[in-house]
Amino acid sequence: MIALGVDHVGSVLLADREWRQPLLRETVRVTQRAGRRSSLIPLSGDAEAIARALDYYAPDLVHYCEAIGADAIPGGEAQAFARQALLRERFPQVAVMRSIPIPCSGSREDGDRVLGLARRFAPISDFFLTDTLLGDPGAGSATPQPVAGFVGITGRTCDWDIAARLVEDSRLPVVLAGGLSPGNVRQAVLRVRPAGVDSCTRTNRLGATGEPVRFSKDPRLVEAFVCQARLGALSACE
Repeated sequence: MIALGVDHVGSVLLADREWRQPLLRETVRVTQRAGRRSSLIPLSGDAEAIARALDYYAPDLVHYCEAIGADAIPGGEAQAFARQALLRERFPQVAVMRSIPIPCSGSREDGDRVLGLARRFAPISDFFLTDTLLGDPGAGSATPQPVAGFVGITGRTCDWDIAARLVEDSRLPVVLAGGLSPGNVRQAVLRVRPAGVDSCTRTNRLGATGEPVRFSKDPRLVEAFVCQARLGALSACE
């Protein structure tokens, strides 16, 4: 992936009980030795489990992706804020990327909620990453996400108009994610003008049924994605 031009490599911790994985730690080290940045994505709500992982892996960034602002977990937003603030104080050397959930299509009010959420988390974050929230957050609850309580890996694009509002409003760099592929990333860059782009599902290899295989990349798709993203960035600068 690094040889293909990827400059941030994310690694996912799926469960607290499986937090110690030497191969994953070596992935972090290889990424750092290559002059790229590593990101650890803990799918956990346990601050101590995350702290153990940050000690063990020593990544450049930690990426929090709870489905905040969607009433996915009662009191979840306040808990996520308190946990993130605590871990930021304990690990000041690790940059923080915070996922900001954005629906597939939204109203002006949805956009206002997204901006309010981002402004709340900005003082304890270094980057924002948009990701697609399934369902209607304005209705008081969201459709169950692919991973309960977290956003991402939907394969669907978020509302680019809301994402563009976030880019314009935020003092922090915003990375656009959610359903990006070699076929749409150039258009996305031109439309949203983000600081970077991220892809999971739509650059994964396809299984026997034609569906993306989770966490298994297709180098040809990754190479095409990087190329199209760079073309979009160049066009945006013209």
